[in-house]
Amino acid sequence: MKTLDIVMVRVYITEASHLLNKIIDYLKNDEISGLSVFRAIEGVGQSGSLTSSLLDLSLNLPVSVEFFDYDKAKVEKALKHLHQIVNPGHIMFWEAKVIVSD
Repeated sequence: MKTLDIVMVRVYITEASHLLNKIIDYLKNDEISGLSVFRAIEGVGQSGSLTSSLLDLSLNLPVSVEFFDYDKAKVEKALKHLHQIVNPGHIMFWEAKVIVSD
């Protein structure tokens, strides 16, 4: 089994923050290797529940953006950009491996 090293990043935002398209556009323009967006029903952070009503469920869902790349420098550049627009404590990253064909 052949593997390659990657850096994985997860960013937590809400739909109401209006950052989703900015983040996606930036990562696409930077040609990040892989990108996924996950919409949640509910999330709990330091301030408590992020969703509390049907209105919140329709307008302010928690969203996580995950991306990875093989190039650590490219990920570091993206992290510096995201750090400027995303609240502190809402970005995490870790080294991982991806299985590739032999």
